[in-house]
Amino acid sequence: MIEAGPDTAARLGSVSSGNALDLRGVTRMFGALAAIADVTMTVRPGERCAVLGSNGAGKTTLFNCITGDILPNSGTIRLFGEDVTRFPPHERIRRGLRRTYQISLLFGGLTVADNVDLACRGVSRWRFSLLRPRRGDPLLARTDELIEAVHLTRARGRLVSELFYGQQRQLEIALALAGAPRFILFDEPAAGLSPTERRELIEILTNLPRHIGFIIIEHDMDVALRVAESVSMMHNGRVFKEGTPAEIENDSEVQALYLGGAHG
Repeated sequence: MIEAGPDTAARLGSVSSGNALDLRGVTRMFGALAAIADVTMTVRPGERCAVLGSNGAGKTTLFNCITGDILPNSGTIRLFGEDVTRFPPHERIRRGLRRTYQISLLFGGLTVADNVDLACRGVSRWRFSLLRPRRGDPLLARTDELIEAVHLTRARGRLVSELFYGQQRQLEIALALAGAPRFILFDEPAAGLSPTERRELIEILTNLPRHIGFIIIEHDMDVALRVAESVSMMHNGRVFKEGTPAEIENDSEVQALYLGGAHG
């Protein structure tokens, strides 16, 4: 299991009491269309939550509002007690928020190790340094730690363009872990993965440090329900059902809307 990074203790010491994420009445309009409407959601520190729903339910728009890629028309977003509703993305990153995307955003011409090292340095105090890292550099050790955590040790020196698709998704998780995050948004990490790769993804997500909470958007119910402790179902831009994985899996409304009957 991956251990906390060198600055984790300082970060955790500054975490305010209360919830990791608080959404209150978050609404985002595109013209006359409400992509999300009056979304209220609470995630505790270290909690793992799944947000499920069909295409067009508003899941990605919700993520975009949380990260600051777009701003809500109304409502508030609080991260560890701080109102970040109008903050730009980089300010939310500084406060411990990370995200992966549906489409891989990687440097294909660099190695796995180079990608992870750049991610670690990009959120460190040495991000503007032009000096070549020396042996014993703590960020080099952190790079190796993250690569091991996402099961890519054997691919450490390979170009990203040569990786299998599933390995690229694993690498994205390593990048999201750079800089001791406190909360991560995973946007469909199992999309396009084989059954074997899905099992490996479940193991990676399950073994994340317990102080890191996350929300996962996922169409693969088997993945989502195995890694989440709580589930929010979205429909037409609204949260219409919340519960444990077992409660959601056995809910008749959920089965009728999304599963077409009982989920095996």
